[in-house]
Amino acid sequence: MSFDTMDKTVVRSFAVGFAALLIGMAAFFYNWNLYGGGWQYFRIFLFPGNVVLSLFTEEMDFWPKFLLQMSGQFLVSFLATYSVLKSTALLKAL
Repeated sequence: MSFDTMDKTVVRSFAVGFAALLIGMAAFFYNWNLYGGGWQYFRIFLFPGNVVLSLFTEEMDFWPKFLLQMSGQFLVSFLATYSVLKSTALLKAL
């Protein structure tokens, strides 16, 4: 399936999810390497990833935890955007 045949809602949701993933990676890099940890806005930028990460235990290694957080950053943003766009399209159709 190419982007030409996809629904516009899916493409827009994918773009928002990818943007959230890039923002999350940049915030993680800034907090980890430049700020040294404890950046006060870290939780705001990584809220979607932290929602998914809160479902798992803290006793995890770094890389699985990082992958869960970044996949959650994408998936939660994608699903939230998709839900909002689809519901507004349904409401407009009424």
